Amino acid sequence: MGYLSSLLTAPGVVVHEFAHKTVCDLTGVPVVDVSYFQFGDPAGYVRHQEPSTYRTSFLISVAPFFVNTILALVLFTGFWHLLGTLGPLEFERVLLEGVIDAPLEMQAGLVVLAWLGFVIGLQAFPSTGDANTLWTRTRGEWRSAPLVLVGLPFVFLIYLVNLLSWAYLHVFYAAALAVGAFVGVVTLV
Repeated sequence: MGYLSSLLTAPGVVVHEFAHKTVCDLTGVPVVDVSYFQFGDPAGYVRHQEPSTYRTSFLISVAPFFVNTILALVLFTGFWHLLGTLGPLEFERVLLEGVIDAPLEMQAGLVVLAWLGFVIGLQAFPSTGDANTLWTRTRGEWRSAPLVLVGLPFVFLIYLVNLLSWAYLHVFYAAALAVGAFVGVVTLV
């Protein structure tokens, strides 16, 4: 990934890693090292000691999905509400005419809300490293605690989503969040 695209998506990476770190803190798992953002691969990471339970490992691994998704929805909802102040949310009219005629401050606010919602939504999916952690725990514990098998579909789903990243699944997900927020705003207004 180039420097510009890394920089543009940095807020999503920061929120993703912050979600991991926050769950570590809330569950008492000591964190060894954190990089909320860096140029290179990985773009960010949280290294922590091994959690004492599978449930804690699971929560740490999937936290970014929930945190990034909720925050992206909030930002997209703010975008649609702000856009709605220009007039009724008639999609083409508002996007084509309303935004162009809007004050510069409102245009800037719309751009920032849309950009942050999109890049935070892009980074919602747990990484392959998160799936590897869960897979290792599942393989090691399923005989003594069969309940960990409940997490197995999530492990495969995380692998599948990362495998399909070439098809821009994360982009479609972020766009779906924007559409979902739009539907929510239109339905509630």
